[in-house]
Amino acid sequence: MNSSQDTALSLSLWRDRRFIRFWAGQSVSQFGDRISELALPLIAVVALHASAGQVAWLTALAWAPNLLAIVLGAWVDHRVHKRRLMILADLLRACVLLTLPAAYLLGIVTLLQLYAVALLTGAAAVLFNTAYPPFFAHLVPRSSYVDANSKLSASRSVSFVVGPAVGGALVQALTAPVAVMADALSFLASAVLLRPIRVEEPAVAADPAGPPLLRRAKEGLVFVIRHPVLRASLGCATTLNFFTFMSGTGLTVLFAVQVLGLSAGTIGLAFGISSTGALAGAVIAPKLSRRIGVGRSTAAGAVLFPAPIAIAATASGPTWARAGALGAAQFLSGIGVMLFDVNLNSLQTAVIPDGMRSRVAGAYSTVNYGIRPIGALVGGVLATHFGLRTTLITAAVGGTLSLLWLLPSAIPRIRSLTPDDLIAADGDTVVEGEAPSAGGAAVAQAHQFDPFAVGQFAFHVGELPAVADVQVRQLRLGGAGVFGQPLGE
Repeated sequence: MNSSQDTALSLSLWRDRRFIRFWAGQSVSQFGDRISELALPLIAVVALHASAGQVAWLTALAWAPNLLAIVLGAWVDHRVHKRRLMILADLLRACVLLTLPAAYLLGIVTLLQLYAVALLTGAAAVLFNTAYPPFFAHLVPRSSYVDANSKLSASRSVSFVVGPAVGGALVQALTAPVAVMADALSFLASAVLLRPIRVEEPAVAADPAGPPLLRRAKEGLVFVIRHPVLRASLGCATTLNFFTFMSGTGLTVLFAVQVLGLSAGTIGLAFGISSTGALAGAVIAPKLSRRIGVGRSTAAGAVLFPAPIAIAATASGPTWARAGALGAAQFLSGIGVMLFDVNLNSLQTAVIPDGMRSRVAGAYSTVNYGIRPIGALVGGVLATHFGLRTTLITAAVGGTLSLLWLLPSAIPRIRSLTPDDLIAADGDTVVEGEAPSAGGAAVAQAHQFDPFAVGQFAFHVGELPAVADVQVRQLRLGGAGVFGQPLGE
């Protein structure tokens, strides 16, 4: 964090022009994404008469580039200007998406082109997401991480409330391929808003004799595994993703129709309620973290996100009761996921050294996103053999058990992201072992991480050769009790 940021800790982010530009670009892009999420499947189904299997491939190809995020993150870490990579990713996505309305006007849209669009936009998204962590970490003061993530998450939640309706209207008025232009324009707007933003990024040593790409990628994964906070957070997030994708939107809709006997309109209303819950969660996350601590808020979200699935799974009685149970489950889960994301992302942003941010983001994405299709597959198998209700209850119970990753760690005892509070409990070692540099002698500063980020442990890394022992300060968590004591202490 630079000195100008340190002197502006009490300044509202709404008075920070750089953050406002960044927030505006991300918000516009999120609304555009909601349109494409509706339009691309509609192009496949309506215009190209795709089968269920072909639509599944479309989804798989959009997620597939995340499996290489660990390698791309290692490459991004050696690039000097992360902002330029983010702009490049936005421009690539805009250009790729614009091929769809162009092909539509020429009458040559094909399923193969749709697959290519999904794959290339997915790859550009991975590039953006691995460059995002170091940029965000130097854009926002560490004391404002939770507030910044809350504002960004709130915009995303609003896009889920309003975006599908706007997208549906555009698709109906302009056809799906032409409506995709709105998403392309949103990426162009994001690039334009990002361009004037300047942050002081640490220098990257350009050492031709540095570690090869695959070795640096491995170092990113090893860093996560050896870091006690990152290891616990990755285990928790991956467990949550596995079990919540077991009861993903598809199975939940199927359960609501076949078991609860609800109409399409009622189901749609329940999912709309979920978006309002997420918006509420994003808004209250900073206040709750100030009251009970960042770590406890994260742990609370890890429970509140999956547990309400059981409310829907056990619903019975008249139609209003079944519909109310589904709506309540969606609303509470929406709050839970935002409590988890906003606080955990802010926490992680604080613990990763600058030279490792993109590598850690890549390794995190490969594991955390890679588990999602596996969870969906297991959910399908369980639903087929044991029924939908049993599958949803399994998802609720299994997801709640993700808390077991956090309880033995220092995370529940972290109250805030200030240096005094970001130190490990008595005798705990925050980081231990080896940490790679970005090639040559690079100074890894003791702050901030990525949009999967976690708590502010002030560990010191000195001058790092290709591989060096990290000397870590062992510090105490300021005043926070253990998770499970009365809240508000």
